[in-house]
Amino acid sequence: MGIVWLVLGFFLLVIGGEYLVRSSVALSFKFNISKMVIGMTVVSFATSAPELLVSLQAALTGSPAIAINNVVGSNIANIGLVLGIIAMVGSIVVDRSFYKMNWPVMMLFSLVLYYFLWNDNLLSTLEGLVLFLGIILFLVILIKKSKNSTIAEEVDETLAVVSNFKITIWLLIGAVSLYFGSEWLVDGAKQFAEYIGVSEGVIGVSVIAIGTSIPELAASIIAAMKQEKAISLGNLIGSNIFNIGSVLGLTALVKPIPVTESQILSNDIFWMLGFAFILLPMVFIKKKFQITRIKGFLLILGYGIFMFLIFTSK
Repeated sequence: MGIVWLVLGFFLLVIGGEYLVRSSVALSFKFNISKMVIGMTVVSFATSAPELLVSLQAALTGSPAIAINNVVGSNIANIGLVLGIIAMVGSIVVDRSFYKMNWPVMMLFSLVLYYFLWNDNLLSTLEGLVLFLGIILFLVILIKKSKNSTIAEEVDETLAVVSNFKITIWLLIGAVSLYFGSEWLVDGAKQFAEYIGVSEGVIGVSVIAIGTSIPELAASIIAAMKQEKAISLGNLIGSNIFNIGSVLGLTALVKPIPVTESQILSNDIFWMLGFAFILLPMVFIKKKFQITRIKGFLLILGYGIFMFLIFTSK
């Protein structure tokens, strides 16, 4: 029965995430918020909602390993699986902002998360606040820098004319779907982990992480097909930063998250740090400022090895 709850949970999270993004953007237009700010703040927070609800639900129902590894696994999947697939579709040209701003910030958040967890095997309320304030600071800097840029954010302008009634309905659908989706997904994950004889942390870093990365995969492939490769790379780096800063930050603010499974600190988080770090040399070796199909294949291969090892090593 666990697999049924997993599938239903995934389905509702995708539906809920989509409707929450639509309603949030439409509501933002009602308040005359600029397109650029909507793209960088409202959409970013709304697309992190599935991960946030899953981590919150897991933390509140006594599964902290799922709460942490949902984010750790999502960040690994975003680079190893999603970016690898996009690069296989076609080489990605890397914008200079990648190594001047986005990559250093992603590494900083990743290392700070590692330190917080390693320090006392707990992500405390204060540490959650530090992570969340960090994401707010990052957004403020990003918005200021973007005011001098000619690059427009990808926001659906047709949502500017949506009626208040429709926005309310979308918000209700999004909220209800996300609530039940996260509840069923976490319950299903626990049952599935017990059934196949692996820890909740393993399921969190693999099955749940891939499921909550599906929206990023879909959005990035669409951007890649439209030849908007810089946007698709930016989406993934931004998603990794938001997962740590907003998802784990807000979850820890609600309830401190203890490290209950040793492999999170001895193995899983090092894979996350490794995948994040490897992007920088990849950008500079052989065909500079490009993530080619070969590099994409290597990322997917690395992700495959990671998945094999977590399910076979005891």
